[in-house]
Amino acid sequence: MICVRSGAKIAAVLEPVDRLEATIVVERTPAMRERIKVGAAQIAPAFLDKRGTLKKIAHTLDEAGRLGLDLVVFPETFLAAYPFWRGAVSVRRETELIVAMQREAVRIPSDDTEALAEHARRANVNCVIGLNELDDRPGSLTMYNTLLVIARDGRILGRHRKLIPTHSERVYWGAGDGRDIRTFDLDIGRLGGLICYEHHVTLLRAAMALKGEELHIAVWPGWWTMDGHLGAKRPEAGSHACDIEPAVRAHAIENSVFVVSSSWYLPAAEIPAEVADVMTYNLATGGSCIVNPSGLFTREPVFGEETIVWAEVDQTERRLAKAYFDSVGHYSRWDLLQLVIRDEGWEPTRAPEPSHARLRESSERWEVRLDRLERLVEDLARRVAGNGS
Repeated sequence: MICVRSGAKIAAVLEPVDRLEATIVVERTPAMRERIKVGAAQIAPAFLDKRGTLKKIAHTLDEAGRLGLDLVVFPETFLAAYPFWRGAVSVRRETELIVAMQREAVRIPSDDTEALAEHARRANVNCVIGLNELDDRPGSLTMYNTLLVIARDGRILGRHRKLIPTHSERVYWGAGDGRDIRTFDLDIGRLGGLICYEHHVTLLRAAMALKGEELHIAVWPGWWTMDGHLGAKRPEAGSHACDIEPAVRAHAIENSVFVVSSSWYLPAAEIPAEVADVMTYNLATGGSCIVNPSGLFTREPVFGEETIVWAEVDQTERRLAKAYFDSVGHYSRWDLLQLVIRDEGWEPTRAPEPSHARLRESSERWEVRLDRLERLVEDLARRVAGNGS
């Protein structure tokens, strides 16, 4: 796949604009390898214990390396707690438990993420880790439900924050923004990932297709049965009344991608005594699985055990699916249906806009058309704001 982007080298853009030159950079993104081994880490974390969970991640990465996996995926907020007490505690207790989650949360970047990256490098495995992330804005202690993406060479490629926490999850996590609608280029292909009920957001799933994902990550807090509607969940391993199954299979078909679906497994013996009495919403029965681009199970959901659910997948399956149905190619109608994606983020402050007089002076000095210079500086300002700089 080839993408073309415009870039600009700008010296002292805001104070003052002294020099600007426009360049065109052609970047070749890595094609998906013909055969890769992918897996979901259905492992019980050390609940509400960051240090203990980091050790479990390291051990699991080592095991994934021994299996020769190219990618391993850890569930939603695996590091180091999901609020399985939702709806069972008072506001006061809920607030205290949020603080307990914050204490075991992770900042990006930090010594914790550097340690994870080093483990991935040693194991030679690409990995995606669901975690509770503490905000990187100064003064904030808001948490986010986040996916951290690490390449097998130890590079931290970035994060995806859940765009909108589901129902009562909004008590615990903040909302992501436009910067979280993205994909990641790995040596095995282009990776997209969504968290739990993001898979029910039609336009977000479409955005993943338009961003060119070839392999998709889906993470969940477990598996359940629904007693009549989405809000009436109870844990039940193997239930066919769980919306995860149709969600991951539909995503695989519509986006013509392999889906690695990673679900929580947390047996009662692994629940700390101090929260055991309130964990009445524990849905962590497993259910990790792998789906091919035609919506068929490559590995059916696995329940009731700690394991790495893995399989070798073949790019030919994706070609066959796309030959019949390609939602971003011959089976699209951009003349009738289009999607607008706002991919910049929002910050509490904005950079000052350059004065028109200085832009005109630089335009005349460097013989650059004023309207072109204004457009380039506006584009740069948007990029700076989007990067949080």
